[in-house]
Amino acid sequence: MVPKFALLPFCFFLFLFPCSSAQFLNPRLQNAYIALQAWKSAINSDPKNITGTWTGYDVCSYSGVYCTKALDDGCTDVVGGIDLNHYNLGGHLPEALGLLTDLALFHINSNRFSGEIPLAFRNLKLLFELDLSSNQFCGRFLSVLLCLPSLKFLDIRYNAFEGSLPEKLFDLKLDALFVNNNKFRSAIPENFGNLPASVVVLANNDIKGCLPKSVGKMSPTLNEILLLNNSLTSCIPEEIGSLTQATVFDIGFNEFVGPLPEAIGSLKSLEQLNVAHNRLTGEIPKSICELPRLRNFTYSYNYFDGEPPVCLKLPEHGVKFSDQENCIPNRPAQRSEQECHLYSHPVDCRTASCFPSPPPPPSPPPPPPPSPPPPPALCSLPPPPPPPPPPPPPENYCPPTDPNPTDPFEQPYQPPGPQWP
Repeated sequence: MVPKFALLPFCFFLFLFPCSSAQFLNPRLQNAYIALQAWKSAINSDPKNITGTWTGYDVCSYSGVYCTKALDDGCTDVVGGIDLNHYNLGGHLPEALGLLTDLALFHINSNRFSGEIPLAFRNLKLLFELDLSSNQFCGRFLSVLLCLPSLKFLDIRYNAFEGSLPEKLFDLKLDALFVNNNKFRSAIPENFGNLPASVVVLANNDIKGCLPKSVGKMSPTLNEILLLNNSLTSCIPEEIGSLTQATVFDIGFNEFVGPLPEAIGSLKSLEQLNVAHNRLTGEIPKSICELPRLRNFTYSYNYFDGEPPVCLKLPEHGVKFSDQENCIPNRPAQRSEQECHLYSHPVDCRTASCFPSPPPPPSPPPPPPPSPPPPPALCSLPPPPPPPPPPPPPENYCPPTDPNPTDPFEQPYQPPGPQWP
């Protein structure tokens, strides 16, 4: 339900321009009329006059508005899609848009909408595609976007969203996720691999930390993953080798260290591989340069100190590659000896990882020291002899008697004294 207070401006609108349910084919189209007229009022810039057609009660005739039959009633017309891409519209999204409960597609990319996403979007339970890209939206990643059970395509790139990427985002059943070119500052949650998407783009933010090992769980669906231009660190996890369906893997302009995993050589579908502008070291694995579908391999601006001859022959097979600004002997445009010396020591990924291997179990405690032997028994003295028996009483002896005997049962009763408080 849309909050009542959010509909106050639109109730005022209906007061000025009343409409009856008889003027609509069904109540859902009446709600759509209320929502679209409220949105028209919230648009303050319309250089192409796209909303000039938003007049009258026939919302299905509005430009950018598409009607279809309701999923739960094949005889009922509803607004099922809105596509206002590239109209340079300015304004904000009103809460009344939550009345469009049959909406499956909402595309408004390449406009100048600003503000935050309405909380009433939680009512759009049938929303399948949401494209808010290339606008001026701001604020944190709203939890309302995590409450859309039918959502498969989420595109919020090129806005000013900030804060962290919520962990629950990667539990959604999305097919495509674009959050690039915002102001997100967070680590990638460990449940990253739960996302069943074919395309994941987190590029051009300020995402820190490691690439979680769970990325290997994305192997059944992932085709493209772009993490370039962030602040990711540590080693590239070996689990990357599980992404056998991947065609694009781009982690350029980060701070990854250590060797390039040999496991990448098993990605037989890989076409684009970019690991440039990191701090990677060691030798380029031969198996990567032998990938059958490789078309672009960029590993410049690292600290690699060797590449097999097969990599130098990539251009002969139409493969673009770049190895400049490394530490490879006898290759042009390499780093200085001083720079290469700084990264001449191998990186131990077990210690450089954000998720290091668990330490070995502690060794059992040493056995307690043996108890000291008991002290030798001290020689004890023999027990003293028993005292001599008393002498026998004299003959005809009688014990003395008390001259004033007292019998407690013969004493007179004495009342108790006064009881003072």
